[in-house]
Amino acid sequence: MSRRHYGLPPLTTLAAFEAAARNLSFKEAAQELSVTPGAVSHQIKALEEELGAPLFWRRHRGVELTPEGGALAATLSTAFNRISRDLEIIRSRGGSGAVTIGSTSAVASLWLSPAVLAFWREEPDIPVNQVVQDRPFRNRPDLDLFVRYGRNRDSGLDQVELYRDRLVPVAAPALAAELKDCTLESLARQRLIHLDSEDSSWTTWPDWLRQKGYDGPVSQGVRVNNYAVALQAAQDGAGLALGWRRLLSPLLQDKNLQEITPHSLDAPRRFYLVSRPESELSRPARKLRRWIIDRVNQPPGEFS
Repeated sequence: MSRRHYGLPPLTTLAAFEAAARNLSFKEAAQELSVTPGAVSHQIKALEEELGAPLFWRRHRGVELTPEGGALAATLSTAFNRISRDLEIIRSRGGSGAVTIGSTSAVASLWLSPAVLAFWREEPDIPVNQVVQDRPFRNRPDLDLFVRYGRNRDSGLDQVELYRDRLVPVAAPALAAELKDCTLESLARQRLIHLDSEDSSWTTWPDWLRQKGYDGPVSQGVRVNNYAVALQAAQDGAGLALGWRRLLSPLLQDKNLQEITPHSLDAPRRFYLVSRPESELSRPARKLRRWIIDRVNQPPGEFS
């Protein structure tokens, strides 16, 4: 008789493998599971030893699934998604009815939090919890919805386009006035505030300048790892930040920051509202989802 009722390996090894297979990265799986890459590698090695078959090919620049690994990954993805869906149904029937939505710190502070407050005024019986992080959201069953810049790689998720923003250089009003109508070369020489983010989809200063047609040297400036810090530094006159016109509309309207005209660029990607298929969401989550989609076409600043 098996020491385990279903004859399964330890669930920790299956969870580690599924995360690594979905991301094709031990490092990203470790970040998702809040463990070290070494711990993920150890769990996968233990699983391979128990099964007596390799699940990954270790390459110089990453990992690839073996045929056995691909088959197991597909099975686990289906099983985990079904478990997640059933758990959500149970929560929605017997839980508090709360909805959990995720975003980056900048999206939360400048756009999503005012939106959630406006929703709560209309639906005071639906609690909304926010999860804020500045690294990419992966397949997290604790989230009903999340806002993402660029499409998510998981084709099983429902992804609704919200809007496409414009990228503009911003600074404190005095500095912005001083640099009005300056050339791209002059902009590139200023003290630029660079954002170091784990999410490679965000446009950087070199990306923006290159897409504007400038290919010269770019100031090293200063570096921060949080967009809210970058915006505060720009407000304090410490340099120029790369701004999202719609996202920053509250700061622009209040004159805390000002665009350096006439330079602007359509963002390469759009913002999306991501969730499981609507049929798998709880009633409160569906209501918040529809509310955000309905109101996203309102002029910026009209959520409050």
